[in-house]
Amino acid sequence: MQTILITGGTGLIGKALTSALLAAGHKVIILTRNPDRYQESGKLSYAAWDPAAGTIDEAAIRKGSAVIHLAGAGVADKRWSVKRKMEILNSRVKGGELLCKALTTIPNEISVVVAASAIGWYGPDPVIPNPKPFEETAPAYDDFLGSTCQIWERSMDPITAMGKRLVVLRTGIVLAMEGGALAEFVKPLRFGFATILSSGKQMISWIHLQDLVRLYLNAMESGSWQGIYNAVGPIPVNNKNLVLTLAKLVRGSSFLPIHVPGILLKMVLGEMSIEVLKSTTVSSSKIRTAGFQFAFPTIESALNSLIKST
Repeated sequence: MQTILITGGTGLIGKALTSALLAAGHKVIILTRNPDRYQESGKLSYAAWDPAAGTIDEAAIRKGSAVIHLAGAGVADKRWSVKRKMEILNSRVKGGELLCKALTTIPNEISVVVAASAIGWYGPDPVIPNPKPFEETAPAYDDFLGSTCQIWERSMDPITAMGKRLVVLRTGIVLAMEGGALAEFVKPLRFGFATILSSGKQMISWIHLQDLVRLYLNAMESGSWQGIYNAVGPIPVNNKNLVLTLAKLVRGSSFLPIHVPGILLKMVLGEMSIEVLKSTTVSSSKIRTAGFQFAFPTIESALNSLIKST
């Protein structure tokens, strides 16, 4: 049994990870700005941290065996104003800096940190269709998300210098019915509309939530894992195929495919529409070579399991 500290533990991925860790017999301490909002139970507890203020519960750090660092403002939660972009960046960088400072200055037995990053590191596919998938060695793209991911990952570099194992997972689009992109595609299906974004040809590098949870646990537990890994499924899918596969599972044949013009998305979403419409094909070969096996390797198996679970 270990004591695992989780930042961002109250979000979509954090909740699923917490459940899996508790089921495996571990203790979990969730670092949050508002620990008093949550009810502790059994092996689950909460401790205070505030990256903006630079404060963290020293007792929690002393108790920890490993850290899973997920915290960061939601990229797609709000329109990208200048202020919002700074929130997205600072919430990630200041969190990493605070963790590194705490692990340097507070006596602890933490041996591994598994940190989130995103496939926003990569730019758009240079060709569509049949692009060459991006691998972990590709340089960061020169745009907002690419630069954010680069600074975000760099904030965690001191972990390695401390002699601790650092694993960074560049995560794709997470498929879950509880939230995220998939929930947005399900909403118009309630009215019989399958909303394909623009041409629908843009590639989506996705991963089922359960596979992502297993990947985090594997990265934490396997001492051979170190460095950067793409957390995506083995078979990317284009937007049109994802939406139509989902529509058939939810509605059978009683739905109407509708293409949402790119210009309309730009009017509604502003700069964020670039990411919504971007085609990014990302390779999972490194994690598969490391021995990870997907429970949901195809979009059909992933969506079928999610629909059945609701």
